[in-house]
Amino acid sequence: MRGIRRILGGMVAVGLLGACQPLDEGGGGGAGDVLFTRGFAFVRNDRNVYVVDDNGDPNSPQRLTSGGGAFQPSVSRDGRSIVFVQKSGSTTSLQTVPTSGGVTATLFTSTDQACRGCGNFRYPTFSPDSRTVVFVFDRGSGSNSELGQVNADGSSFKSLTPGATISYGAPSFFPNGSVVLAPAGNSLTQLNQLARVPLNGGTATFSSLGNEVLFIVNRAVVSPDGTQVALDGKLSSGSTRIFVGPLTSTGTGQLRRLSDYTTATVQETFPNWTGSSGLGFLFSDAGGDPSIYRATVSAIPSSVSLAVPTAAEPSYGPI
Repeated sequence: MRGIRRILGGMVAVGLLGACQPLDEGGGGGAGDVLFTRGFAFVRNDRNVYVVDDNGDPNSPQRLTSGGGAFQPSVSRDGRSIVFVQKSGSTTSLQTVPTSGGVTATLFTSTDQACRGCGNFRYPTFSPDSRTVVFVFDRGSGSNSELGQVNADGSSFKSLTPGATISYGAPSFFPNGSVVLAPAGNSLTQLNQLARVPLNGGTATFSSLGNEVLFIVNRAVVSPDGTQVALDGKLSSGSTRIFVGPLTSTGTGQLRRLSDYTTATVQETFPNWTGSSGLGFLFSDAGGDPSIYRATVSAIPSSVSLAVPTAAEPSYGPI
């Protein structure tokens, strides 16, 4: 089964690459001609943002940007916009692009005076009402990573975790929009806790992961109804697996593996809820190119199915 999946992904990827549009000048995508209602946004090796609608052809992704340098796109809850990190030299910025295609817009940059020396933006995500964006940033070399918040018009930047004595990872909003859940730990390579960070300036609360998860590799995401969390957990074998568990009032319940794979070479990362009982995530084996797969969340490990070949850093929406 594993070998068949690798061959299938490679065969589809050839057609996928051939179907891409030629690169344009500048950073914009199409002119509002992209058909996207719900589905995956992702980047490819050319570091541009692509989308595939659930009812579209995964062999023909639609490209939204053309200037390269794009990382970690995230679909807004209303499905109208994507926020992503743009890297140019040592400067990083938050940019947005309509899911229907069009010109990209700069939301906030690491050179902005309000930032006061912060940089290395990553993992942006829209609030449920799409009015704000929360993201991870560093404030100076060797410092702990913080969570920042900025309005969708680029105003009112603030740190949600000022003077952080620990590092924070990719944020995910609870449905009420007033709290985010984020990996946390003593360093970016040891995010072995989950933090609930209020947006109103309140004190963050922390809980341990437990089970067989050593630390979170990329992100932990809250389910649409706020009752579950999915995360990509590193194991002692060196493999990374997607885990799912209930969210309690003080932390998480027992984490369980999403898929039924046991091979140590399998890597599952970047979980995304696709509904109340479904997840999309990156899957790769033995160093092969990652692709987006889907699985059903259940009490026992589930089989997986290919959704989009040859993709990276996916986001799903709207949900």
